[in-house]
Amino acid sequence: MQPETEQPTQTPRPDNHFETLHPRAKSPADGTAARKPEGAGEERSRAIYHSPLGPIVLEGCGGRLTGLRFEAKNLPPTGEGEAMLDEARRWLDCYFEGKIPNWMPHLQLEGTPFQQRVWQELMHIPYGRTVSYGQLAEKIGCRSAQAVGGAVGRNPVAIIVPCHRVVGADGTLTGFAYGLERKRWLLTHEAQTTIAT
Repeated sequence: MQPETEQPTQTPRPDNHFETLHPRAKSPADGTAARKPEGAGEERSRAIYHSPLGPIVLEGCGGRLTGLRFEAKNLPPTGEGEAMLDEARRWLDCYFEGKIPNWMPHLQLEGTPFQQRVWQELMHIPYGRTVSYGQLAEKIGCRSAQAVGGAVGRNPVAIIVPCHRVVGADGTLTGFAYGLERKRWLLTHEAQTTIAT
């Protein structure tokens, strides 16, 4: 593990790379639903990234990364050469090589205003660190850790938006859509990560 002085104070800030989408209509879950982004009718590009934890599907539209998820199915790639997918691949290469990427891919995440607030806060959790759902709720001024957990679970861009850094109140690993073994691997990997130069 690297000395503490080599760990960053926080993840590279996403402020200029994270597009917030505004609500359009009501939904039963939390009172709002996300509006589709401009260019939603455009064909989405998809690529497969082969990671140490299995295949990862990258999806993009309008010059921004819209999805990153582990996928067991053999999905055919489309538009593999598009810039936003290349950017995400470079980020993942750096990450899995054991370095902290010093840039952030451009993201476009579809979600309610509440989900957007939670996802923004996820981006501020430092590498090699974890927070509980309750701590995350407190940071955004929400009284319900369960509601925050629901938003964390709907994060469309895994790893880059680090939902795996959120744990139970007692530090136990809980609630990762892609399996607790992957969550444990990612946290162990990040504890040994250095800043990319």
